[in-house]
Amino acid sequence: MTRTSLRPEDDQRTPPAAWRPAPDLLAAAVAVLLFAAAVLIGRHIEDTDGTLFVDWPPLLAWWGPHWGPGTPAAVLVAVAVVAYAPTLAARLPWRALLATAWATALAWTWSLALIDGWHRGVARRLTTRYEYLQVIDRFHDIPAALATFTDHILIQAPATDHWPAHIAGHPPAATVTFVLLDRIGLRGGGWAGVWCITVGTTAVLAVLVAVRALAGESLARRAAPFLVLVPGAVWMGTSADAYFAAVAAWSVALLALAVTARTPGRARAALFGSGLLFGLTCYLSYGLTLVAVILAGVLLITRDRVRGLLPGVPYALAGLVVVPLVFTLYGFDYWEAYHLLVERYNQGAGGTRPYGYWVWANLACTVLVVGLATVAGLRRSGATLLRRRRDLLTDPSAPEVRLSLLVCAALLALLVADLSGMSKAETERIWLPFALWLLPACAFLPRPRAWLPAQAVVALLVNHLLRTGW
Repeated sequence: MTRTSLRPEDDQRTPPAAWRPAPDLLAAAVAVLLFAAAVLIGRHIEDTDGTLFVDWPPLLAWWGPHWGPGTPAAVLVAVAVVAYAPTLAARLPWRALLATAWATALAWTWSLALIDGWHRGVARRLTTRYEYLQVIDRFHDIPAALATFTDHILIQAPATDHWPAHIAGHPPAATVTFVLLDRIGLRGGGWAGVWCITVGTTAVLAVLVAVRALAGESLARRAAPFLVLVPGAVWMGTSADAYFAAVAAWSVALLALAVTARTPGRARAALFGSGLLFGLTCYLSYGLTLVAVILAGVLLITRDRVRGLLPGVPYALAGLVVVPLVFTLYGFDYWEAYHLLVERYNQGAGGTRPYGYWVWANLACTVLVVGLATVAGLRRSGATLLRRRRDLLTDPSAPEVRLSLLVCAALLALLVADLSGMSKAETERIWLPFALWLLPACAFLPRPRAWLPAQAVVALLVNHLLRTGW
């Protein structure tokens, strides 16, 4: 199999789109109005009914202007990315670009987290009464804890030993991760935060690798500055969902590499890795089974090459069953746990929060996660598919079409999660694994320096004006 990444001469075939700011600005303005409506209507609902269970709807946050040690660093990183990232993304060798992108994403995420200071911004995040580190001592015998995991999901009277919300709301691979960190000596919220930020920011690299493999290096380079400066970094530092997002992203990236691998051996290794990480993804979060929609999108994009992958299917399946098999052998029943989770969800705030509000207010939250530039990019992505709809059948290898389809697959996964009714509030962090795949749409924007400041401003305003929590 041959690689589908664009050669340098191919880059000349996909020039930036014409600079027509009015439609892009209109899309961004509509997104701003959607968020404003979510704030105003949400405030009214919460004041009158108290059924949203958030202090600053539609976000799980409360008003609290502040600044901290991360403020100067965050501003400096933002200015540097706006000033230099587009040029560096175009000129750096690919591997150097990946290293620079990860280093910058780390700097951006750490600086945003430290606006709240080390204790509140990092060390305490994963130690609150809802979080994973609260139950470390209950996993001193991991096999026994897994065998009885489902016994503690529901809230029952007397409510003394049910799992805290985040443990009950996820399969046990999430909790076991932090238990294992504790076992190797990386104890406490500080190390847990370091793990989530360090691993989570590699999702930026996974998305870049996948876009390059599927749609060419030119579009990947154009998307890089926006992936680095993602406003969602506010919630990636520090939450376990950043770690989940990275595992899911690398599953997609490895599938993209498998489809475009030069040799059958590389394809099979990548397929095994993709299956292994997707299996882990499903045992980190029930909702992330929807990453299968993005994986299916990758296969749709490269359908002209899928037949060549058939000999590697056993490798993908072998990787896929590893994590489910291990947890099943230790006594964890995934499907029983999921059904109990749905009941637990309805026992708590999830059963009270109004679906009619959150089904669209969740999308308003997503505007803050991806930024206004991504909204404009999504408009251009949709316009690309409409303009080149004949290429969906006649020329599936067109880079712009492939990138647009990848973004649409991620958007579809996000919309299914929304309509399910199992994501009412807190989607600013819960949907990070889907939202990151919307950022590549920014590659269609012709003047990145005109949009990058908007991305930075969104993140800086949220982190300085609001106290986020979960």
